[in-house]
Amino acid sequence: MKIGGLLLVILAALFWGLSGGLGGYLMEEGWDPLVITFYRGFIGLICVSIWLMIKPVSFNKKMLLWSGIAGLGVTGNFIFYFVSISEGSIAVAATLMYTAPIFVMLASFMFKLEQATLFKWMAILSIMIGVALMTEIYDVDSEGITLVGIATGLGAGVSYALFLFGFKYAAKNGEPQGILTIAFLLFSIVTPFFIDGDEAVSAITSSDMIWMVLLGILGAGLSFILYIYGLERTSPTGASVSAMVEPVTASLFGVLVMSEQLEWLQLVGMAIILTTVTTLSVKKAQEQ
Repeated sequence: MKIGGLLLVILAALFWGLSGGLGGYLMEEGWDPLVITFYRGFIGLICVSIWLMIKPVSFNKKMLLWSGIAGLGVTGNFIFYFVSISEGSIAVAATLMYTAPIFVMLASFMFKLEQATLFKWMAILSIMIGVALMTEIYDVDSEGITLVGIATGLGAGVSYALFLFGFKYAAKNGEPQGILTIAFLLFSIVTPFFIDGDEAVSAITSSDMIWMVLLGILGAGLSFILYIYGLERTSPTGASVSAMVEPVTASLFGVLVMSEQLEWLQLVGMAIILTTVTTLSVKKAQEQ
């Protein structure tokens, strides 16, 4: 059962990684990042709504409140992630988003939910060094990712941390299919205010619509369902390690399919971030 659960988590992370690649491809085809974001979340809403119809649940005020917070998190995460890709590269955006556990830890320090230790502060310093190397922020003449790309990539990480926070407390008061339905419903209500309506409508009859549907199924619908079922059947440590499949998959897609190029220092920075975050996640999972 644990092996089966681990495979489900890995498959979910693989789908999330591919969603970054599909988003990058659609941007290359000329579609606005926010339009792509909208269809990713809206198709995701359809998927989790079907899950909810198959397994109906009851709702309560606390569950709705925390699901709304999770919805704000997933909205920010999806938007910031694709904007970051448009301002830099798939590999850098995916890795910056993977810093989410660091923001969770900093919030825990702030609210005194977790004790700050030398090891944890060293981990944060390590992440900062990794981000500096990967984004080449030290090189003012670099033509790689922009400051907007860096900010939105980190914003995707912060938003993902908010989603995890909201989902954690919502799960104490309700079932995942109900929580995700509310979260994606909020996303689908908020996002249209920020997109080009004419472009969004034109996408429906375009030849690229099939890719947007696939993006929504893999990147927001099926992946979340698989991840939740996987978490129920594997250890937290295994889930923490396997989640690294997402940035690795996205990076490989960017390099192999989209012909993105990374300097060796960027690769070093990426390795520092992935290793540090995975080590922290595993250590925390073992303590729980």
